Amino acid sequence: MNISAVLLAGGESRRMGRDKATLLFRGRPLWEIQFDLLRALQPEEIFVSARTDPPWRPSGVQFVCDEPPSRGPLSGLSATLARISTDHLLAFAIDMPLMTENYLRLICNLVEPGRGVLPMIGNRAEPLVAIYPKGIVTDFITALSGSDFSLQSLTKKLVDAGNKVEAAIVATTPKMTSQAAGKMGHSTTQVGDLVVAALK
Repeated sequence: MNISAVLLAGGESRRMGRDKATLLFRGRPLWEIQFDLLRALQPEEIFVSARTDPPWRPSGVQFVCDEPPSRGPLSGLSATLARISTDHLLAFAIDMPLMTENYLRLICNLVEPGRGVLPMIGNRAEPLVAIYPKGIVTDFITALSGSDFSLQSLTKKLVDAGNKVEAAIVATTPKMTSQAAGKMGHSTTQVGDLVVAALK
């Protein structure tokens, strides 16, 4: 699978009183359960994002530090997106022990070039089991320099921006004689300019 994966394990576990990655679920530590799911997907590379390199990190899994001051999963995703060698990153939280391989495969199979997959529960996103395209790393870095570190806010902005671009492309399509290269009735640059004009 031409995708990277990151296990997000940077939380402070204040309510639990200890590293939640080591909590047992059905007799196994959460970190082991989650890595088994990720390995079953056979991503190109696997990372673990945390505040410090966890002692339970398996060999072959790369560590990504949440640079201080940590801004929660936003920090881990920003740092990991900057390091991946593929075009997409599957983000997966440590504290989702009921997640299934089938569900993860489903969202991985929905990936398209330049687009992520953001599951929705009602009108709320589930950004901690989602796929992000590498190209949005600058959006994550920009969010880190602001004052709103909520993944809900950031993913809503990204989805809204994607919807606007898609609407602009749909509005531009009738102005082309064909969608085939060399037969559009416009140069590629002109088509780009039409899409930009439709965005305004």
